[in-house]
Amino acid sequence: MTSCLTRDGVEITPVIFGTSCLGNLYRVLPYETKLELAKAWFRTSPKPTIDSAGKYGAGLALETIGRVLRDLDVPADGLTVSVKLGWRRKPLTTPEPTFEPGVWAGLDHDAGQDISYDGILRCYEEAVELLGGRTIDLVSVHDPDEFLAGGGTVEDILGAYKALFELKSKGLVRGVGIGAKDWRVIRGLYPDIPFDWVMFACAPTILRHPRDLRELLKRLRDDRVGVIDSALFNGGFLTGGSMLDYRPADPVRDAEVFRMREDYLAVCREFSIDPAAAAVEYGFRQPGVVAVSLNTSDPARIAVNAAYAQHRSPEAFWAELIRRKVLEDEN
Repeated sequence: MTSCLTRDGVEITPVIFGTSCLGNLYRVLPYETKLELAKAWFRTSPKPTIDSAGKYGAGLALETIGRVLRDLDVPADGLTVSVKLGWRRKPLTTPEPTFEPGVWAGLDHDAGQDISYDGILRCYEEAVELLGGRTIDLVSVHDPDEFLAGGGTVEDILGAYKALFELKSKGLVRGVGIGAKDWRVIRGLYPDIPFDWVMFACAPTILRHPRDLRELLKRLRDDRVGVIDSALFNGGFLTGGSMLDYRPADPVRDAEVFRMREDYLAVCREFSIDPAAAAVEYGFRQPGVVAVSLNTSDPARIAVNAAYAQHRSPEAFWAELIRRKVLEDEN
């Protein structure tokens, strides 16, 4: 089963497999486990879709993808690869990497941001090299919202996208998109950049679904721009974790979100529904969403995550979430 992501026909699987764990997110993952993850991708689809980034482990995730694909003898067209660009390797001169202290484990390199016309081309060339010369199908600028918040300029982002669309015109990539945690940055850039596809992180989700975002989703759908929904569990918080949108949850600051989670889990128990499955289903219920991106470091979870694309809850379940004010009535 595949979904059409872009106007010119790039097909992807409904569930995209994230690969941050291949870059040793929070802990060192043995290569044997990484290899089993890759094997599991191909058990779910003859041509799975994966999402990675130069930032993941300062290129370690990309390097690992190249290695596992060689070890599994996967042909050049055996999977669809999406890479978020904007970070490149640099020498590690401190006890731990400086780009995200405490996030990545056991790295031999540091990473630095490089977003501009020339910078994004350097990032692309490095990514292809780390992948062992494999083709990258989908490209995007990694977290432009964070780049702007850190003092980066819109001009540099526009320059980066000029370079990416030139790569597409040369046939080196098949689709150019954007991914961001702050959906408002995507809305602000869309008038100036004709994205083929977009990826939203942390919203729309059960916990984060502002009306203005829904209007943007409708606009993208009408423009035939494919949408990928990611971070559907809001950093694991929705299903019981302590992190909310990549930061520790605060019971005082986030009191309303705690209330929503409590009510959501209660309704799931009432209807005997897996909270994770319903969260993924919610993503597919949004206008224009053609795929979701899910992450796991457990090979056994790959098949479970892929099956979520087929999950359907009774309409009474969604009605009860509206009644309890977890969701808004969208009619």
